[in-house]
Amino acid sequence: MRILSLKSADGLDAVSLDSTVLPEPGAGEVRVAIRAASLNHRELWITRGQYPGMSLPATLGCDGAGVIEAVGAGVDPGQLGRQVVLYPGLNWGDDQRYPAAAFGLLGMPGPGTLGDAIIVPAASAVDKPAHLDFAAAAALPLGVLTAWRGLVTKAGLQAGEKLLITGIGGGVATFALKIAVAMGAEVFVTSGSDETLEKAKALGAKAGFNYKDESWRKTLGKVSGGIDVVFDGAPASSYPAYGRALNMGARVVIYGSTGGMNFSVGAPELFLKNIRIIGTNVGNLEEFKAAIAFVAEKKIEPAIDRSFSLDEAKAALAYLEQGHAFGKVVVTI
Repeated sequence: MRILSLKSADGLDAVSLDSTVLPEPGAGEVRVAIRAASLNHRELWITRGQYPGMSLPATLGCDGAGVIEAVGAGVDPGQLGRQVVLYPGLNWGDDQRYPAAAFGLLGMPGPGTLGDAIIVPAASAVDKPAHLDFAAAAALPLGVLTAWRGLVTKAGLQAGEKLLITGIGGGVATFALKIAVAMGAEVFVTSGSDETLEKAKALGAKAGFNYKDESWRKTLGKVSGGIDVVFDGAPASSYPAYGRALNMGARVVIYGSTGGMNFSVGAPELFLKNIRIIGTNVGNLEEFKAAIAFVAEKKIEPAIDRSFSLDEAKAALAYLEQGHAFGKVVVTI
């Protein structure tokens, strides 16, 4: 079988499409024939050695969808032929609030989805939403899970609340927009591209702000009437701009550190308004199942930027690196 392999942390030059023996599932495992996978910036960080707990060589990719083609001992043979989307995590642990020290993701340290097949725990193979093809389903896992945990588990977003999503266009932020709109929230977004803002408004955002225009910090509060929840992957640059627009009891969910590691917050603005700043990353299997069920119920369609074949997977990574604007990059297999 074919796999997209990384042997050293030397950038995209170290990525190659290789052949390996088709693996057999062990007890409690299934082998899934991958029909499509999608890319995250995580893959680029791994190729540069910028990811914690690096272990090489590795097969890249943590997002995937396909068909169960073999089962291990203790797994119902009736699973064969199921169309599934894969939970991207491994070894979350017993505490549903946060991951155990042994937690990791597919695509390093676990096996990767950018290949013809993958072995995963049987529980990690979740029914694919019927309204999505494999390419669209493969765009879901890491992005939709991160957005769901941040908005639902951590922020407790409610219908009618006003949500600000910074840096719309990336996979996680775009899923956050789609989930929040489906929940009935009023969504406001930021981007450095007016074209991207227009795309977000077409997906249901009520208003968009170009963060390159410094006046957005003054107009956000006036346009929105105040923000109840923030979903922010770049707080170092964003928080100073929206901090004063936060309503009493606002929740600020931080899921990334693009643009800087640190940001300043005035203590009075936190305690006087009872504001909570909450960190989040990835999510557990139960949250993944809930997110996929919500996608199926609301018929949510992922935003896909461009598709490549597995033979073109290295070019797909290069395309991602060059700064695509909106939606997921998918690899069909």
